[in-house]
Amino acid sequence: MNTPAESLKTLPLPEVERLLNTSAAGITSVDAAKRLLSFGPNEITEHKRNPLLQFLSYFWGPIPWMIEAAVILSGAVGHWPDFFIIFALLLANGVVGYAEEHQAGNAIAALKAKLAITARVRRDGEWAALAAYDLVPGDVIRLRQGDIIPADARLLDGTQIEVDQSALTGESLPITCSPSDPVYSGSIIRRGETGALVYATGTHTYFGKTAQLVADARTVSHFQKAVLKIGNYLIALAGVFVAVIVLVSLMRGDALLTTLEFALVLTVAAIPVAMPTVLSVTMAVGARLLARKKAIVSRLVAIEELAGVDILCADKTGTLTQNSLTLGEPFALEPASSSDVILAAALASRDDNEDPIDLAILAALKEDNSLEPYTISHFEPFNSVDKRTEATVHTNDGKTFKVSKGAPQVILNLATGSAKNTTAIEAAVNDFASRGYRSLGVARTDDEDRWEFLGVLPLFDPPRPDAAATIATATTMGVRVKMVTGDAIAIAKETAAKLGLGTNILDAAGLGDVKKQESPESVRTIETADGFAQVFPEHKYHIIDVLQQRGHIVAMTGDGVNDAPALKKADCGIAVSGATDAARAAAAIVLLTPGLAVIIDAIKESRKIFQRMNSYAMYRIAETLRVLLFVTGSILVFNFFPVTAIMIVMLALLNDGAILSIAYDNVHFKMKPEVWNMRMVLGIATVLGVVGPIAAFSLFYLGERVFALDRPHLQTMMYLMLSVAGHLTIFLTRTRGPFWSIRPAPIVWMAVLGTQIVATLIAVYGLFMTPLGWGWAAFVWGYAILWALVSDRVKLLAYRVLDSANAHSSPHPSEQSVY
Repeated sequence: MNTPAESLKTLPLPEVERLLNTSAAGITSVDAAKRLLSFGPNEITEHKRNPLLQFLSYFWGPIPWMIEAAVILSGAVGHWPDFFIIFALLLANGVVGYAEEHQAGNAIAALKAKLAITARVRRDGEWAALAAYDLVPGDVIRLRQGDIIPADARLLDGTQIEVDQSALTGESLPITCSPSDPVYSGSIIRRGETGALVYATGTHTYFGKTAQLVADARTVSHFQKAVLKIGNYLIALAGVFVAVIVLVSLMRGDALLTTLEFALVLTVAAIPVAMPTVLSVTMAVGARLLARKKAIVSRLVAIEELAGVDILCADKTGTLTQNSLTLGEPFALEPASSSDVILAAALASRDDNEDPIDLAILAALKEDNSLEPYTISHFEPFNSVDKRTEATVHTNDGKTFKVSKGAPQVILNLATGSAKNTTAIEAAVNDFASRGYRSLGVARTDDEDRWEFLGVLPLFDPPRPDAAATIATATTMGVRVKMVTGDAIAIAKETAAKLGLGTNILDAAGLGDVKKQESPESVRTIETADGFAQVFPEHKYHIIDVLQQRGHIVAMTGDGVNDAPALKKADCGIAVSGATDAARAAAAIVLLTPGLAVIIDAIKESRKIFQRMNSYAMYRIAETLRVLLFVTGSILVFNFFPVTAIMIVMLALLNDGAILSIAYDNVHFKMKPEVWNMRMVLGIATVLGVVGPIAAFSLFYLGERVFALDRPHLQTMMYLMLSVAGHLTIFLTRTRGPFWSIRPAPIVWMAVLGTQIVATLIAVYGLFMTPLGWGWAAFVWGYAILWALVSDRVKLLAYRVLDSANAHSSPHPSEQSVY
């Protein structure tokens, strides 16, 4: 029973039964239980992380390490208020991040549960409905029209069936399978009923082997890279400035314990303690908004990736097209008309078989009652030998004739009297083929029972109604759509032309596999192609890989098992409505409604979310610089601690509490892909971070030299200044234009106002500090607002300078690095 599945697929059926120790009567329940333990359940095993390890991963990395060091040092020096505040922020980040990821994972699990299928299995000599999960090699199952094949199996009965393998191969037309032929898990029975012997389950199936490619697809998100870069930048700043403070303080003979405690608190205030939490909450809010639009996010970072997508590789069958055949305008031989050709073909079709070709032809009838005057006395279904259907038809006035439809050459050979029209018929077939249509010949007998060729029917898989509009919208938003299909080039070109994609379709047969290094010329060909035809699963993965190496952020849409590896490899994999379990498990976003229109909504929403994260990143860097420069400068120049340790803790606490509201802020999305332009982020943040200390030192000068305030009152004044000015910076970083160009969401200004009321009351009444009084508090507010207006103008100037610099130094788009 350890014979490889590949051998069991090709060996004679009696030999397969012997190797699997089974027969047409199936196996016993006891034997099935033993085999279930041996072979495992009939499912695609996903690589799931241990929940505890997944939770602990949120406490691993440069930023968490610094926070954890601060927690330990706080406890070591006995500064317990700092210890508990910092520990609470660290824990909150881990809980929020884990909870949101877990919630998204549960949503996907719920979807998969709804898609669970059952199978009719013969156990202990009796037929029973069992979960497909419990199937084992050696089981005998019954397959009927409309069934999803639950495992790889060999057909037993003596009748042919039609199998739709589009979920596996991307080919929209069904194939004919005869007794002893293999059929694959995930395929659909379109016509017929038969018994089958299961020879492979789970990861040993064709479905499972394809899905195993997913395990090799590992990408590091651009979001994670950006957060790491920002964190490292802030940590480096904090380390340098704190080291200077400690060194100078020790040289001056200050108390070691006091210096270390202050350095510790300043470090905590400087490093981005709440940054992971804020960014996780921002993406989680976006994920919930997308869920209301019927798009479930299974990986939060996919939201940020979607904002930067500039290439969307879309699977054709079932994604860009309807995965259902439609009849085109027929070619008719005189004296027959197009209506005559369609009517004869419809009489040679049956709707109860759910055959896609028959249904397409019947749907083309102009009148619902067109077939009422006719009675079918005999019908021969299509088979792979004759390659045609035939029906004997009786009319209401007593006439009898036959009709047939099938492969054009077969029908032409049948209608020998039409040989003189062979050239015209072949020209019509070739014309249809060049436009991506599959041709069917149609014939009818005359009064002397002789076959006459009536015409040729073109069949095609039509685009989804919203696909062309979706592609056009994506193009205006800077996203280039590339079609990826297993169909022939002619069909791919025709579909691409209808969708407005362009007809530069590349034959994937010339591409390498996953591990091949393409030549520079081939890479450019892949990059400029409008689409790819005759694609196998490894080609899809390879195409994504090549585009990513060229610097593109790539999204992939798909629905079948053959799409799963590329969905996982892509920066943002999107499983469309009706996708297989494998595609849903591999994708980062799962659509619940048909069509691609929701993708445009998702891109818009993701770009809004990106704007919020970008605003927060600039704010956080600017605030870190503001505090570090001012505090370090005061100590070095004036030998004065401008704020106390507890003041810094309260600044950090109030700032982090208010900034969470940015996840709900009003923003405008851009009509081009978003990227982490770290030069711009660091540049604007640095400018604001330098203007802030200038304002703070100016107030310090006024307080000490002009108003002659004592040091304790001066410390309270500087605390309030840093708090108010810091929160006003939120309104500066959230817009590229003047701060009033986009109205903030109510929750943002309410959060800022609320925390600053608290900060003002603390300063006025002197909680943990010298009371300042309402008069001086009002003065600080006015001073901070005035400098915020000045800072906003400086920000606009900085944007102009940086934009000009970027315009003169930007490389080719595919060669740009956002880091």
